[in-house]
Amino acid sequence: MTQNEEFVRSLARYDTPTICNAIEVAQGKRGFDDYTRGTFQAAMNGAKAMVGYARTAKIAGKNPPKESPEVIKARRLDYFRYMAGGPRPALCVIEDIDGPNCVSAWWGEVHTVVHKGLKLSGAITNGVMRDLDDHQEGFPVIAGSIGPSHAFVRVEELECPVEIFGMNVTPGDLVHADQHGALVIPPEIMPELQAAIDKLLATEQIIIAPAKQDGFDIETLETAWREFEQSRT
Repeated sequence: MTQNEEFVRSLARYDTPTICNAIEVAQGKRGFDDYTRGTFQAAMNGAKAMVGYARTAKIAGKNPPKESPEVIKARRLDYFRYMAGGPRPALCVIEDIDGPNCVSAWWGEVHTVVHKGLKLSGAITNGVMRDLDDHQEGFPVIAGSIGPSHAFVRVEELECPVEIFGMNVTPGDLVHADQHGALVIPPEIMPELQAAIDKLLATEQIIIAPAKQDGFDIETLETAWREFEQSRT
């Protein structure tokens, strides 16, 4: 494992709001907005968060396919070959083009087991998941909804730009996600990201530490808050 891969994997120790705030610390300003909007359904399956380079695809399934079964089966195998390749850690980022009225679950028992076996770290989709009690342990999935059926689900496109709840993802983007949503980490801030995380966590303790102590009152808060305001982005 390279030093960079080890660092990227280590980012799964932090929740996505922490990474979101740390990006602003690294950028030195508010306004970072490359993240999802709306509320996901989360099946974290024992994981705190997921992080990896995006392996992207588009699926559909509300209506029957117009292509032949042979074409659809061949594309599905191409999909698995694509997901098995590329740098690690990796996340599967899938746009269901039937959105916002998705009905076909791509993520369930079989696919969580298969994708974990192919060494992917998790999945993000605006589409549907099911089989919640049977997901592979350690393979988190965040999805737009939960439903019972796979309907006519199939792969429509591979290694393509996708949009998930307002977040645009290009193949190879570094994505961080948890039950709060997902974001794309700007590559230019990577050298400063760990220092930014450390600074953010230390700054938060200016408020959190005294607030947990006996005798905390409004005067203590006012003093701590002035220091906090001077320290934060």
